[in-house]
Amino acid sequence: MHLSENEGIEDNTFVVTGGLGFVGSALCLELVRRGARQVRAFDLRLTSPWSDDLKNHGVRLIQGDLTRKKDVDTALRGTDCVFHLASYGMSGKEMLQFGRVDEVNISGTCLVLEACLEFEIRRLVYLSTYNVVFGGKEIVSGNESLPYFPIEDHVDSYGRSKSIAEQLILRHNGRPFKKNKGKRFYTCAIRPAAIYGPGEERHFPRIVSLAKLGLLPFKIGDSNVKTDWVYVDNLVLATILASMGLLDDIPNKGGPPVAAGQPYFISDGSPINSFEFLRPLLRSLDYDLPKAALSVSHALILGRMFSAIYTVLYPWLNRWWLPQPFILPAEVYKVGVTHYFSFLKAKEELGYVPMVSPREGMAATISYWQERKRKTLDGPNIYAWLFAVVGMISLFSVAYLPDVGPVPLIRAISLFFFRSMWVTRAVFVLAMAAHLGEGLYAWHLAKRVDPANARAWFWQTFALGFFSLRFLLKRAKS
Repeated sequence: MHLSENEGIEDNTFVVTGGLGFVGSALCLELVRRGARQVRAFDLRLTSPWSDDLKNHGVRLIQGDLTRKKDVDTALRGTDCVFHLASYGMSGKEMLQFGRVDEVNISGTCLVLEACLEFEIRRLVYLSTYNVVFGGKEIVSGNESLPYFPIEDHVDSYGRSKSIAEQLILRHNGRPFKKNKGKRFYTCAIRPAAIYGPGEERHFPRIVSLAKLGLLPFKIGDSNVKTDWVYVDNLVLATILASMGLLDDIPNKGGPPVAAGQPYFISDGSPINSFEFLRPLLRSLDYDLPKAALSVSHALILGRMFSAIYTVLYPWLNRWWLPQPFILPAEVYKVGVTHYFSFLKAKEELGYVPMVSPREGMAATISYWQERKRKTLDGPNIYAWLFAVVGMISLFSVAYLPDVGPVPLIRAISLFFFRSMWVTRAVFVLAMAAHLGEGLYAWHLAKRVDPANARAWFWQTFALGFFSLRFLLKRAKS
């Protein structure tokens, strides 16, 4: 395409479903920058980390449920183009909420299509996923000629539902409007690689949290396994170019729009092993990358175990207190099996070329996470927590509890080292005093070094002692 930078954007109204999310908010801001008349961010949430910035730039925030026709109609009425980004169940325990996944990704998409046809909205760009063609079998430099992965063979509800939704959207391409004869509805699909960038809220927070706790014990798959990643700004560019590719009023251009009915793979164009991709980030945060490796077959066994456990816990999957599963089968395939794709079709038909290199993108991401770490409470891994907390509880049990349960055994071990109950109780009291003193010192120091988290530093140091205090001392020194 040879169009101006803002072709089809200036003086147009846009709706971005999932507009308060990581990609959605970036897309909204870019549309505003390019001169859109109005941008509407349609989302189930009323606030997000980006909502204030969106408001300040004039984006209209519309709270609503994608599965309610009334909400969808309210958001889409009077729109020139829809970017359908909203989805559910991409990762973690959300993947196991099968009913909600289908309700949002399939039924919600049907309501968006109905509204587009009813209100004669000319363009719809759908944010899809690699998983519509990938299901655990190796793909090297794949392209858009690959068939859809069989619906019944998907190991996760997200990939299956997104595949069904994409096929529905592309089959609606070219539908004529009932009232406005001669005008048609055009659609296309963007299939992004794993998305990253400053503020990404799905993959990186979970990975960094596990690394911080020391719960990344192994890599999955061979070291030569490669997958794609895409920086958020590159994805936003591709999505906007796709909307331009659906314009049907370009002078001297006959036939349907170039992107009409087409899917496009989008990435940075630099396939890499996922663990090697994450290495600079984790190293910059002083977290360890696992050295041991687990085969895909063994990781799948682990993933199925977690899947079975969390399926039993289905009624509580959306509760905050239930942690994310360590890994699920679909996630094993994503990191343990080679699958990367060419964006040549997007380059030739849409003019897409990544404007941010992987090096630049990772540098920006690292800066974001380093700043985030400086603003949050730092601390030791899970093993230090277990050692300190279990140790203090055991010492208290030996010193003051009656002979019930495992207490006699623990007391016998304690007496072997301390020789008498008097010494044992003295050790416990001294240990408590030391923890309290360290906690008070941490609180006093944090008021100068990290005032926003001073109280949290006190409680963490009171529980862990020097295991926690050393992190604060390191921050004070730097």
